[in-house]
Amino acid sequence: MVKAPREAIDLKGVRCVIFDLDGTLVDSEPVTSRALLDLLPDLHDDEDALVARYRGRQMAFVLADIEQRLKRSLPANFEELYRGRVDDLFATQLKQMPGAADMLSALRLPQGIASSGPMAKIRRSLSLTGLSGFFGGRLYSSYDINSWKPDPGLFLHAADRMGFAPDACLVVEDSDVGISAALAAGMSVVRYDPIGRSAAADGVTTIRALPELLALLNT
Repeated sequence: MVKAPREAIDLKGVRCVIFDLDGTLVDSEPVTSRALLDLLPDLHDDEDALVARYRGRQMAFVLADIEQRLKRSLPANFEELYRGRVDDLFATQLKQMPGAADMLSALRLPQGIASSGPMAKIRRSLSLTGLSGFFGGRLYSSYDINSWKPDPGLFLHAADRMGFAPDACLVVEDSDVGISAALAAGMSVVRYDPIGRSAAADGVTTIRALPELLALLNT
């Protein structure tokens, strides 16, 4: 039996769950970091360092930071090249996070996704990992409303489209910027941190495995 984490926040009023995608439901962050390293051999980081540096960040922020670090401009079509490389790697390497499908199958609340990625990437990620059927049309992209975490706009948009007040929503996130956005939106927050890398934060409960979310919601 999965036990609820200690110091659990009160989730009795939760009526819907909004998930981040990358690093929360699908294990995409090492793959997207590998795509950057494949295209930028002069970027002397490993995958783990890139994941930590850019987790949850807007693509424009990532590219601007890389240009500053490399002290040169990237090609005008770099983002297109990057998206293509990600697509190639996703086809053979993208996997769901452990326990994601079982957790979603057992979750008895409306569930949606709010991601900083483009909608095409969201749909492809869900399709490749077999998770599409859990969400229907409840997919929300920063690119559709021009709002990126840590701004709360994406989560507020998702809640509004799903028909719930912010304080009735729980956000499950892995990134600091996503958690900041969810807290600013007035939502309950659970951090998914499978390797225990993050410090505790006020008002946030941490889980190490996705099925722990079910125990939290049933307490």
